[in-house]
Amino acid sequence: MKASDLFIKALENEGVEYIFGIPGEENLDFLNSLQNSSIKLILTRHEQGAGFMAATYGRLTGKVGVCLATLGPGATNLVTSAAYANLGGMPMLMITGQKPIKKSKQGRFQIIDVVQMMKPITKYSKQIVNGNNISSMVRESFKIAAQERPGAVHLELPEDIAREEVEDIIYHVHSQRYPIAREENLDAAIQMIYKAKMPLILIGAGANRTRIGTAMTDFIEKLGIPFFMTQMGKGVVDEFHPLCLGTASLSDNDYLHCAIDRADLIINVGHDIIEKPPFFMQKGKTKVIHINFLPSDVDPTYFPHLDIAGDIACNIKQLTQLTQKQEHWDFSYYMRVIDESQEHIKKYFKDDRFPILPQRALKDIRDILPKDGILTLDNGVYKIWFSRNYKCSLPNTLLLDNALATMGAGLPSAMAAKMIFPEKKVISVSGDGGFMMNSQELETAVRLQLDLVVIILNDNAFGMIKWKQEGMGFENFGLDYSNPDFVQYANSFGAVGYRPNSCDEFVSVLKTAINSKGVHVIDVPVDYSLNHLILNELLQNKSCLV
Repeated sequence: MKASDLFIKALENEGVEYIFGIPGEENLDFLNSLQNSSIKLILTRHEQGAGFMAATYGRLTGKVGVCLATLGPGATNLVTSAAYANLGGMPMLMITGQKPIKKSKQGRFQIIDVVQMMKPITKYSKQIVNGNNISSMVRESFKIAAQERPGAVHLELPEDIAREEVEDIIYHVHSQRYPIAREENLDAAIQMIYKAKMPLILIGAGANRTRIGTAMTDFIEKLGIPFFMTQMGKGVVDEFHPLCLGTASLSDNDYLHCAIDRADLIINVGHDIIEKPPFFMQKGKTKVIHINFLPSDVDPTYFPHLDIAGDIACNIKQLTQLTQKQEHWDFSYYMRVIDESQEHIKKYFKDDRFPILPQRALKDIRDILPKDGILTLDNGVYKIWFSRNYKCSLPNTLLLDNALATMGAGLPSAMAAKMIFPEKKVISVSGDGGFMMNSQELETAVRLQLDLVVIILNDNAFGMIKWKQEGMGFENFGLDYSNPDFVQYANSFGAVGYRPNSCDEFVSVLKTAINSKGVHVIDVPVDYSLNHLILNELLQNKSCLV
């Protein structure tokens, strides 16, 4: 059979549903083979958007998302998506085309070494030089992408290889099972837990990937130990739980860091150092138990005292069975932190000033979006407010990036989420800066007939960097710009645009949009004037008084 036909057959064998991307001349044999496949091609308007959608598919399903691009500029446009997936622990395969490698009449036109370019930002990057190797290389790619820690892989398919006649060979797909920790390691962990007076639990991104919410909840409720999350660990355990301290949206100086400072042991489940530090370890102070699929990586900010490596859910279940609540544990201070931080967080929930405060906007969204609805965030200063103040009851219902922290991913990730879960309500929140980086994907969303709400928090500036600039004592410079009329812009794509003029109107418009068919874009001006006062001054001065 033809090599490109075998490639498609190998992808079908892996259970691929979608390929997101933009084909080029060098992909035409592959595209022709795809035409009669069960796999659906999702044509996007930029390769980066395709990569973000494929990565989000991997994030939400645990299966490998697939994206496609041509050589040269098409492949370079996937670089940010590759880094996004690889740092974020999202399984994704990138397929890129290439000029013929055996005989070419175009010199070096458009040719760069894509394989070498991808190697530092993927787990695996190879050129296919023999069509008979396609099946084994596809199987290997999927296996590597999905196994812990998940990430991006890349295969390059040259034109002449795609046209070769090859043998029809397909390899069996089997699931990956992980070992559990040794008994002596579990015993060591239990002894550390028993010796502690004020233990604390941290839930990170790895726990979200592996869907261990039930096991984690049982562990917390049996022992009664309070817990907090990293930004990418939100929702593993219901954040409305009375023992929840909140999310470590900042690395220090927030209310929950008062609890972290008092803890003599942190049981760290599913965290690794790629995510922005939820706290800074200091030598000779709080002890840390690392529970994850893989042993910890030593870093100046993170150097655990004990590793419990292996299947997270199984190891947590074992610890739940073997560990008993201790009478000498004292969580009274943690409960005080919970009470005071919740009072602080609620302060601006009903503030009617307009332009809207991010604290008010997220409260309105939380009230309107069902608990199983999915909210995706782009990257900007609002991410701190949402990750800190927006509570999730279920895993993967707030999709944000606290690894690469790239702009431009919010809209494509919402589109992928809606495709995977068409029955769920999906809202994308972006700043005006991040929205414009992939706003062309509005056309893709409209063409796919997705029911989607896109909220643009508009401050006519790169607000995150302005906040940092102010915090460093520098003058405001170089970060302000103007925007198009987002209502007309949305309408031009066939979406429906809105521009509310009050908080009450924002609520009304959001209720209308989320219960209507089609793509709805809400351009809402946002007031970030309290960012510096609250995040840089009041928190540092007030939280330490808890």
